Amino acid sequence: MLIDTHCHLDFADFDADRDELVERAHTSGVRQMVTISTRVRKLDRLLALTDRYPGVFCSVGTHPNNAAEELDVSADDLVALAEANAKVVAIGEAGLDYFYDTQKPADQKTGFVRHIEAARRTQLPLIIHSRSADADMASILTEETGKGAFPFILHCFSSGQALADTGVELGGYVSFTGILTFPKSTELRDIARTVPMDRLLVETDAPYLAPKRWRGKRNEPSYVVNTAEVLAEVKGVSFAEMSRITTENAFRCFKKMPRL
Repeated sequence: MLIDTHCHLDFADFDADRDELVERAHTSGVRQMVTISTRVRKLDRLLALTDRYPGVFCSVGTHPNNAAEELDVSADDLVALAEANAKVVAIGEAGLDYFYDTQKPADQKTGFVRHIEAARRTQLPLIIHSRSADADMASILTEETGKGAFPFILHCFSSGQALADTGVELGGYVSFTGILTFPKSTELRDIARTVPMDRLLVETDAPYLAPKRWRGKRNEPSYVVNTAEVLAEVKGVSFAEMSRITTENAFRCFKKMPRL
């Protein structure tokens, strides 16, 4: 069994074959999926998917590239939505993205800290998006953890060793996508070797970042199998063992998500 801890099943890329996609995931051994919120105001779409598919759960939050759109969303709002909906099992995704110059860093930081507060209060994992922002991300995580611990995941990890180390030291999880499988991702595989077994997660970030076996195609949850295969090779264990490890880690991290 595998769990795709981060995908975007509400995106239009899947409108034509969403039922078949979920069935392919189940057939490949991916029994549960977490579809991730990018705008709080579109949470209803995610909740509708979780109602339709028993093995699909979701988060609530605002992606940093949408930060300015939802600066009126408070930590109280996030907490209330998470507590009101049984299938909301995480907060986010939120964080910092300095690669795309679409949002002011100050707006991103404001939203990010609110999401941290919500994760601290609910003890639901915060799905963290961090791109080209390693120093600021490490600083905020360290400062905010000092105010009270909160669970978090460094999602789609493609940052440097220092941020991975900081995340692990602060009690977070590190999640790998298909990027890990790319031939030129030698440095990322080296980082994966240093992450403790009990902090590893796998995800697709579908429809983006299909792993090597399907590179260039639309990504989907069933493809997380290839990422887990490569991660197993990197860590020197069997695919079956890596599947067991990452699944147990996912249930430990997403404490609200039941085993189906």
